[in-house]
Amino acid sequence: MTRRSLQASSEGINKAQAALIRNSLTQQGLAGELGISRQPVTKFFHGKPVDRYIFVTICEKLNLNWEEIVASSSFPDVEAEASISEIESLLQTTREKVHDSIQRRCNVMRVLNMEQPMRLDEIYTDVNILERVTSRRRLDIEELLQDIDKPQKWFPGLAVVERYDKLMILGKPGTGKTTFLKWLAILCNLGEFQGDRLPIFITLKDFAEAREQPNLLEYITQQLAECGVVSPQTASTLLTHGRVMVLLDGLDAVKEGDIERVSQEIRHLTTRFYASSFAIASRIAAREYIFEQFTEVEIADFNYQQITNFVTKWFQITDPVKTSRFLDKLQASQPLQELATNPLLLTFLCLVFADRDNFANHLAEIYQEGLDIFLQTWDAQRHIQRSHVNQPLSRQQKEELLGQIAGTTLEQGKYIFPQKTVEQEITKYIRKLAKANSAVEILQLDSEAYLKSITAQHGLLIEQAKGIYSFSHIAFQQYLAEKHISVNS
Repeated sequence: MTRRSLQASSEGINKAQAALIRNSLTQQGLAGELGISRQPVTKFFHGKPVDRYIFVTICEKLNLNWEEIVASSSFPDVEAEASISEIESLLQTTREKVHDSIQRRCNVMRVLNMEQPMRLDEIYTDVNILERVTSRRRLDIEELLQDIDKPQKWFPGLAVVERYDKLMILGKPGTGKTTFLKWLAILCNLGEFQGDRLPIFITLKDFAEAREQPNLLEYITQQLAECGVVSPQTASTLLTHGRVMVLLDGLDAVKEGDIERVSQEIRHLTTRFYASSFAIASRIAAREYIFEQFTEVEIADFNYQQITNFVTKWFQITDPVKTSRFLDKLQASQPLQELATNPLLLTFLCLVFADRDNFANHLAEIYQEGLDIFLQTWDAQRHIQRSHVNQPLSRQQKEELLGQIAGTTLEQGKYIFPQKTVEQEITKYIRKLAKANSAVEILQLDSEAYLKSITAQHGLLIEQAKGIYSFSHIAFQQYLAEKHISVNS
């Protein structure tokens, strides 16, 4: 029996049988609900070795903790499989071979209309992680307003990764999820963070669209082979012994038709190689993913100190004398300060200032281009096509809809508003659109589903707590409202 297989202890079998009765299931019924044959279920209940992924899945279906069900004999002595010195030697040899590839792939940043790439290690600013995922909070509007000047408790990003070996890193568009994963890969590659592991960075969109649809282990093995790692067993050996840090980027960017297969691959790999560490990055408010072993966290917006650090590093490379002028102009404009809390928009503001040396007289253009970044540019530049709810609205129609929501909420004096308010505005807009459009699909748009879709895709509306929304930036809400009033007056 290999470490890929697990078997239930006698006590574990008794617990599983009791859970089977409690859930009004038979072994055949359990197999049917799991979508597998009866054979592995029968082996499970007879205490025979079962594939690790299936073992854990059976336990989860029965609401059991698999670690309390498994027999201790399932875990052979690691040194019997390979000596510590052999593993160390294999790790160091592999790290040397992948070093240059990781640096080339991860130590680079080029976004928006940057004319040339910049080195990530020259401009990277440490991120913070929120104690709780914002949209998971159960607060009403009054409670949110009372706490509006009390920022959520946060922790340094590296400390959180050190604490949890299975992380789902969520964040709004442009908050630096990919950059954070790349930075983890770089630090690991240089031996400055978890240097006793091998960094593996995977863009899940590329994995999903890879020819012949390899599984994740095969895909990792292919990556290593491209770096000169000859043995196909290297990946599984290092993963088994907990010597790999797997960084999976952009789960939200995987196409709808591929997401179930990719999610299953992640579950299978993380269950089989539980000793290694894994981090998945995804947009918040995207699909509802359930990875039982993972802790969900959210990247926080930049605070002013982080903004200052980023700007100082940015202009130190391009034009050092502009640093103080940029920060002075930023302090003089509360709306721009608010935009700058988003790292992508902060990068955009740096690019604008590099060209114009000022923000005055250009605010409307800045707000419009900022909207364009989230409505179209950011995904288009990365060749990401997101799924739509029924018939998609055009980019212009989305802006009109957002303008209507902004106008209504500001007219009511609301910067935070309940979900039903937004859904009502979506319904009103769709009905108005349908009168001028013969497409029946427009009428079939579900307001709740479309709200979730537009929130996940563009991040201009965000869920501040369960069922409570706001615009991501007040500046966008005010600009959209003014534009809406101007067009409709």
